[in-house]
Amino acid sequence: MSTHLADSEIYGHLWTTPELHEQLDDTGRTRSWLAILAALAAAQAEVGLVPTEAAEDIAAHARVEELDLAEIGAGTRRSGHSTHGLIAALRTVLPARAREWVYYGATVQDVSDTWFAMVVRATGDVVARDVARVRDAAVSLARRHRDTVLCGRTHAQPGLPVTFGFKVAVWADELDRHLERLAQARPRLEVVQLGGALGTGEFFGDAYLPLLDAFARRLGLGVPDLPWITARDRVVEFIGLLAMVTGTLAKIGNEIVELQRPEIGEVGEPVVAGTVGSITMPHKRNPELSEHLDTLARLVRADAAVALEGLVALHERDGRGWKAEWIALPEACQLTGVALRFAATLLEGLTVDAARMRANLDSHGAAMTSEPLMAAVAAKLGKHTAHDAVYAAAMAARDTGEDLGDRLVAEGLLDAAEVAAARDPHRALGAATAFVDRIVARHPP
Repeated sequence: MSTHLADSEIYGHLWTTPELHEQLDDTGRTRSWLAILAALAAAQAEVGLVPTEAAEDIAAHARVEELDLAEIGAGTRRSGHSTHGLIAALRTVLPARAREWVYYGATVQDVSDTWFAMVVRATGDVVARDVARVRDAAVSLARRHRDTVLCGRTHAQPGLPVTFGFKVAVWADELDRHLERLAQARPRLEVVQLGGALGTGEFFGDAYLPLLDAFARRLGLGVPDLPWITARDRVVEFIGLLAMVTGTLAKIGNEIVELQRPEIGEVGEPVVAGTVGSITMPHKRNPELSEHLDTLARLVRADAAVALEGLVALHERDGRGWKAEWIALPEACQLTGVALRFAATLLEGLTVDAARMRANLDSHGAAMTSEPLMAAVAAKLGKHTAHDAVYAAAMAARDTGEDLGDRLVAEGLLDAAEVAAARDPHRALGAATAFVDRIVARHPP
């Protein structure tokens, strides 16, 4: 029985999604490997390396339902080889005329790396679909809250006014770039591997290059310029892209964790009736979705680090980094899939308290518009002198509990009308709403 939480009946929903898990568990992986072997035999028959009847038999019987996974595992353990147990089991269900032609001239890495490409393709479809869903949810929030002012924060401290639409538009724009990266990368990544022992394809003779084309065509994958047995940059690029996607989701989650704190109370996660925040403190409503996005992203980044190690490969074949990818790639795919599912649920159901946002902003008084106030003073004294003067006034106001605007009037730096004009938060937004409009226009409802 697996000990990975993705396989857990109790906790699996936190670490994978059904559609990805079904592709990547023992049954799904074996089904894909058998499809690769059937495509290889058919391609070899096409170029005259394998009898057509044998290829047809292999296609007819290369079905996971005809094999015993437990026996495949036992054969793998007996042989110590990654595909020997599978081939032995497959040969037992093949007619005699086909048994010598299955897995003809191929190596385990031809099968597993081609499977990697299929995993990238299937996961790429899921990621493209679900990143777009999260992006659309962010765009919807940006559209609705284009003019909803709140306290912008730098270094977790009050800064200047922004709008919630501007904050969320930044997320949407970042997600759009991930979609661009994925689309640009997929033709590079979704390519077969078929090189034989050292990548030269010598076993296949003059039929090798036509075979490579036929094999890729039958699987709907691309043809690399040459085998990538020790060139692991494709795997690194894909897992790295997943790490970037989940990193953005973690950033969004962390922002919501912060803004949901009761002391701030500006947004709230969607809550399903019956959700329990704490077994000891019944009043708790924890940011479970938001927090978990950070957890998932940490693990995907760890998988990306594992993949990076595979770039350092030895000679023409090296199993160390490549075998580690067998864990890192499927795990990163599943973690990213569930992170996207949670992020979509989070943003599609996010509650936004515009009144609380404005109240929090107003609670800081004129200090939240210190830059416009400084600009007004700068018109009289010059920018740097104005900065020093407003800084001194701000520090004094903080010590005495005064409002910064009142302090500036008391010091004769501005009059009351100038302070009132400068402290209008909507006048301190700069181009924030224009930037929101750019993102929203890119994705009309």
